Amino acid sequence: MSLISRFLGREKREAVTTSDPALAEFLGQRANGAGFVDPSRASGLAVAQACISVISQNLAAMPMNIYERSANGRRERATSHPLHGVLHDQFNPQMTAFEGREFLLVSLLTMGNAFARIETNMRGQVIGLYPLHPSTVTVEKLDTGRLRYRVTDARGTSKVLIQEEVLHLKYRLSQDGVMGVSPIQLARETFSLALTQQDQAARQASRAFRAEGALVFPQKINSDSKADALQKMRDRVEGQAETSGILVLDGGLDWKSLSISAKDAEFLDSRKLSNMDVARTFSVPPTVVGITDNATYSNVDGESRALVVRCLAPMARRVEQVMNVALLTSEGRKRYFVEHDLAGLMRGDMKARYEAYRIGREWGWLSPNDIRAWENLKGIKGGEEYLSPLNMTVLGDRKDREDTRPKIRDSNGFSFKAISLRFRVVG
Repeated sequence: MSLISRFLGREKREAVTTSDPALAEFLGQRANGAGFVDPSRASGLAVAQACISVISQNLAAMPMNIYERSANGRRERATSHPLHGVLHDQFNPQMTAFEGREFLLVSLLTMGNAFARIETNMRGQVIGLYPLHPSTVTVEKLDTGRLRYRVTDARGTSKVLIQEEVLHLKYRLSQDGVMGVSPIQLARETFSLALTQQDQAARQASRAFRAEGALVFPQKINSDSKADALQKMRDRVEGQAETSGILVLDGGLDWKSLSISAKDAEFLDSRKLSNMDVARTFSVPPTVVGITDNATYSNVDGESRALVVRCLAPMARRVEQVMNVALLTSEGRKRYFVEHDLAGLMRGDMKARYEAYRIGREWGWLSPNDIRAWENLKGIKGGEEYLSPLNMTVLGDRKDREDTRPKIRDSNGFSFKAISLRFRVVG
């Protein structure tokens, strides 16, 4: 912006930058109970990495389709729309749709923001998405309330993109209403504790879990004798990779341990609790990320479904709504919409799935081709027919009719009406 524009007040902007771990470290906001936690380090925790992988890979593996609303209220896949190929097959010439969607979700779960440059054709239709790393993007809020994005490449060259040229996903809105907040920063105390415990375990492992202590002599010795005894102890215990574990201490020498064992400090149980807290941060059930201490057959199956309902479905809706706004025009949204197909995650095993198909088929809301499509089978001729039980009708439309069912007599001479179970085909 020129100096004249500043004086005339033509433009005002407020820069909102992404979280830079290196800058936070430089300013002294190190990993502690109330400070900054590096998302790169925190996402390297085994449980955090498992949570991020479960969410990003499962959602990226689910089909994301663009649907067209029909006149009768139903919807059809708009496979001819250019956006369908971008979300379903290929983000851009160098990246598949799975890779692109996974990249955006990982950025969202670690940094709290995910960005992608939108490429359109001459008709304004989206034909490509190019993900951007959050550390290279700075968001500027103009006085008009609109946003613009300044992207810096590896060579230090910056480029400005307007609001319509960027897909911006936010994990949770911050106080400025512009940027998202990382779940790692929201639970920074939990991640700080987990990182501290991991560092402590690494230090103990590097010392082969040798205990710390003191050599106690019954009489006073000079400094040279102290240094000589300490050096011999270090050479014997620490200098060799393999030791017999047996020491000879004569002259009344005694060993006093000054460290607390991991068992006495309940260190292992504390790490398990930290792993549970990290899983809770991402709303991922414990058994899904390998925490199976209290796992049973029933709760493992239930938690697998809870993952879809409580974790993946809200995240899918978050992504869908942003994409509908950013990738479709206001007129286009009246006709088209983007949605994940999460039915595959809720299908269950084969027996339960086929039982559900039977119920849907007999009660008339599923046709053979509907069922075959869900099982990735080709449609068959006449497979669009729906059944309806004969005894089902609208209340009040029933008419008194003469019972024309044939009478049947049993061996004792008693007569009764024949009962038939039939279905009618409805168009």
